[in-house]
Amino acid sequence: MKKPHKHAELIKAWADGAEIQHLGLSGEWYDSETPEWLNYGVYRIKPEDVVLFGWVHPNGETSIFSTFSGQVSNIKLIFDGATGKLKSAEVL
Repeated sequence: MKKPHKHAELIKAWADGAEIQHLGLSGEWYDSETPEWLNYGVYRIKPEDVVLFGWVHPNGETSIFSTFSGQVSNIKLIFDGATGKLKSAEVL
């Protein structure tokens, strides 16, 4: 049996609509609309941002933050899917 292409799983995911990124010489990830699938290339599925809705309530000198679904959300946080860093915060 012939050995599958090095990037076979990623190629299949891309064919099914996944967004692909390639690792540049700078060490940063770049979006690839039409990946070249080079054997020496490094590719990945683009990580999705994490959206978190929560509730913040002042409590004296401190504040309470909760993601408990029983509360009405008053804040929306978006974290970068690749780095985990906060990208934006919105008061609702």
